[in-house]
Amino acid sequence: MSDAAQPTAAEVRAAAEAVKAALDRHLAAVERRTGDDDPAVYEAFNALAAAAEAYDEALYDRYDEVTPFEIPGADDSLPPYAGPEEPHALSVLIRRDYAVVEPQRLIAQARRVTDLDREEGAGTTHAALGIVFGEYEPDEIASRHKEFGLEEGDSTLWVEAADDLPEPGEWLNAPFDQADPEHLVCRFDISAVFDDETDEEEPEVRARQA
Repeated sequence: MSDAAQPTAAEVRAAAEAVKAALDRHLAAVERRTGDDDPAVYEAFNALAAAAEAYDEALYDRYDEVTPFEIPGADDSLPPYAGPEEPHALSVLIRRDYAVVEPQRLIAQARRVTDLDREEGAGTTHAALGIVFGEYEPDEIASRHKEFGLEEGDSTLWVEAADDLPEPGEWLNAPFDQADPEHLVCRFDISAVFDDETDEEEPEVRARQA
């Protein structure tokens, strides 16, 4: 960045004062919160995040220095909860990605199943996938994925609150199209992008504060 585009020392100081003011407003909103999902707290949080980001950028541009803290942005948090206060039903949405790294191991596992059932047809990866996932529970495949010649990719689990269960067959043609992030109670994410952040391979948990 050129010297002409750099913020002045006074602008950096003003950005720091804005962070202090945003901190005070956030604390006041928390102290006056009227419920678990008070919109005033959410707005104050966003204002604090924006002020901190502006200060961080100004500090770096002017002094080539960074702050020692990080406030998660919107992409790392759940949106404001807009679901029922007292859910009477829930949906659990799960996605797990796998790479087929050893097709012959997968086919061998499928052939073991067909041998027991005296069925034919497990000689292709496509057919073997259908047999394996039809025979074993998804959680068992997840815990034994290497035995099936699979390698884990990203995975996520969403717990979504609802007033009532949908009508039978209502969503079968498009099971994931109606997922609403504003109705999520919590979500659990596992991804290689988190490997550098934690020493142990544990799911990243995104849950609303009680």
